[in-house]
Amino acid sequence: MSDKKIVQEQETSEAVIAKAKDFWSKYGKILTIASIAVIVIAGGWFGYKKYVKEPKETKAAEVMFKAEQYFGMDSVNLALNGDGQSWGFLKVINKYGGTEAGNRANFFAGACYIKLNENEKAIKYLKAFSSSSKPAQARAYKLIGDAYGDMGKYKDAFEYYKKAGHHFEKDEFGSADALFMAAYLAQKHLNDTKSATELYKEIKEKFPRTEQAAQAETYLAQMGVYNTNE
Repeated sequence: MSDKKIVQEQETSEAVIAKAKDFWSKYGKILTIASIAVIVIAGGWFGYKKYVKEPKETKAAEVMFKAEQYFGMDSVNLALNGDGQSWGFLKVINKYGGTEAGNRANFFAGACYIKLNENEKAIKYLKAFSSSSKPAQARAYKLIGDAYGDMGKYKDAFEYYKKAGHHFEKDEFGSADALFMAAYLAQKHLNDTKSATELYKEIKEKFPRTEQAAQAETYLAQMGVYNTNE
């Protein structure tokens, strides 16, 4: 290798090093702070999850255990408000609303208020509930439909029954029941023959083994849509 080429390479290396030093002098502090921030945030999240969130979830589940027992016994007032020693769902929601147990407590509270015929409160808590479990979410939609129906708000009930019926169609009987309620409301209360007909047909096609499918056929015949003997 010639001396000239060696000198050129040395000059190039020195230029690269100089640029790197210049870059670090300008941005090194920022990069260091950013790196530390990432580490702190990651460590903080881990610490929060390990030492705050998980214990909080555990505690919430523990204090809600008795309320769930009361719910299973159909003692809805005790389930909602507690017995003086054990917490009810309302206190769990108030103290641990951001936990999974608190989220479940919203569902149970809504179901309790359905049984107490306090439908506005039922709707409030059921709408606050959200679940990645499709069966649970479909059930919540169905209960909201029930509450709206009991209040005479048939259009809202119709929409929530449809949501319930379409949310988890693997539950054939639950879906058929919700869709049948939607169809019935459309026919009897909303004067929406088109929607009623479509839903009755959908029940027959998707869920033929259900009781609602047989009922749907009867209602379609009454509406003159087609002859059930065909």
